[in-house]
Amino acid sequence: MSCEFTYLKDFEARDDLNEYGDDALLLFALLMRYRIEDIYSVASDALVDGGNDKGCDLVYINQENGHVVIAQGYFCKKERLPEAAPENKAKILNTAISWLFARPIDELPKNIRPTATALRDAILSDQIKSIKIWYVHNLNESKNVMEELKTVEHTALNALHKNFPGSEIEIEAEEVGNKTLEDWYTDLVANILVTDSFSIEVPGGYRLDKTSWSAFVTAVPAQWLHEIYSTYKDKLFSANVREYLGSRRSDKNINHRIKTTASSNPENFWVYNNGLTVLVHSFDNLRNENGKSFLDITGISIVNGAQTTGSLGSLTKAPSSEVMVPVRFVMCKNADTIQGIIKYNNSQNKVEASDFRSNDAIQRRLREEFEKIPNATYLGGRRGNNDDAIRRPQNLIPSDSVAMALTAFHGDPIVAYNQKSKIWMENNLYQNVFNDSTTAEHAVFVYSLLRSIENKKKNLIARNNAGLLKDTEKQHLEFLRYRGSAYLLLYAISYCLEVVLNKPVPNKFRLSFGTKVPPETAVKHWDLVVSFTLPFANKLKVAVENSLKNRETVRKATVDFRSMVEVIATATPDIFENFAKKVQG
Repeated sequence: MSCEFTYLKDFEARDDLNEYGDDALLLFALLMRYRIEDIYSVASDALVDGGNDKGCDLVYINQENGHVVIAQGYFCKKERLPEAAPENKAKILNTAISWLFARPIDELPKNIRPTATALRDAILSDQIKSIKIWYVHNLNESKNVMEELKTVEHTALNALHKNFPGSEIEIEAEEVGNKTLEDWYTDLVANILVTDSFSIEVPGGYRLDKTSWSAFVTAVPAQWLHEIYSTYKDKLFSANVREYLGSRRSDKNINHRIKTTASSNPENFWVYNNGLTVLVHSFDNLRNENGKSFLDITGISIVNGAQTTGSLGSLTKAPSSEVMVPVRFVMCKNADTIQGIIKYNNSQNKVEASDFRSNDAIQRRLREEFEKIPNATYLGGRRGNNDDAIRRPQNLIPSDSVAMALTAFHGDPIVAYNQKSKIWMENNLYQNVFNDSTTAEHAVFVYSLLRSIENKKKNLIARNNAGLLKDTEKQHLEFLRYRGSAYLLLYAISYCLEVVLNKPVPNKFRLSFGTKVPPETAVKHWDLVVSFTLPFANKLKVAVENSLKNRETVRKATVDFRSMVEVIATATPDIFENFAKKVQG
């Protein structure tokens, strides 16, 4: 395949995505757009398996950030690529929307029923701000496909209003072809995507010069922000943590309040607003022209202020000339300083909750301990540069996945699956799993159990697609299709460890496979336990079929699960013997 697009070179170098076949590009697009570190866990959760998927290959639900992506993928493998992607693949997204939003749950195919349940529950819980509908392919975008996607957009909007009256979710259908994928790729590897020059009328200002950066502090007309947003849209935020999130008509929605202030109280906008931090390639000293001051800049990326810019830019008409926005333009050539500017200017926007723990003593110690474990890289909450999401280290142990697995293993699968950020942000949750007892080898022990469960699901899907599953195995797959099921099963197995190991376990933090066992071997150690306990997951189903949220239901289901494991362990006492010999502590 031709690699005239730069993104393709890095995509084709991602051998770890090969196992996902035609869905690989879908996942690559998702990880680029949302800077996803652990794409494997997301794939296990978001990909819709089976042939009867009703037109939705992927449904990504991020309740914490309020995003949903419903996607159909197409990967053309022809030597001579056609000019455009087939329109019927875009059209079939209408079917996906109808099934996900409108059809009674009990009429849905079993492979998409858990996905539709999770999606509807998130919408009803008012946790979703935007729904993106993607048609992802490796061809050029076309007008015909976009016309089909406009129809999909209307279908989704009508379905949303009919089935979820009062919801104010923003819906956007997008053709994600070569140009869009290249833009997203460039967005990741380049901090400043918009490289044009601008001349801005300003009321004055002052300049600061330091060793590694220079800045000019001033105020800019909101009319200028409105103008450039209409031209460049999300490209303005290439160095930002996230794009403009939209504004629902609610007094609690900050973006709606920004719009209201700009329209009804323009003279006070400057004093009410926190302002923007903007990275530029260069700026000149103020120049005067006919009694007015102008600042000339080249390049622009809004590091902090995406919501202000997007809110002003999406007003139906340009704001009043009275509306001024405080801004500091920063020119910097030092890569480390730029990353610091991006990080510390976005703390209120949840850069990543783990960033706030990356330098504490526990994470520093864990990073040192992980250096002794073969074939394992743990960043301990640290984030690399944006393009690290594209060129992921093969042996990376993602910090968030470790935190979620530890939280589920040590007693709270509900928080583990539904409230990842809270694990890092709230002291009691953080200290429950990251404390003086937490070791790198224990983290590998727990994380590898999560991977073993996810691998089991992949194996069942592959065998189901080949028509090789027995009826009992189909029930196992049905359970694992539910969102959060992997974390519930992880917790349930942890709850049974005294039975599995055939000895008291006074302190689970001491359990490990030792410091010489790499993660991929640890996963294989767990495979037997997962295979022998999965048949009892029908006892856990009640806790996930209406979303993983009820603690009492989880408790009762887990007790029932352990009772079944005890029965098999009593009947065949040597069933877990080989596994138990590998466990230390």
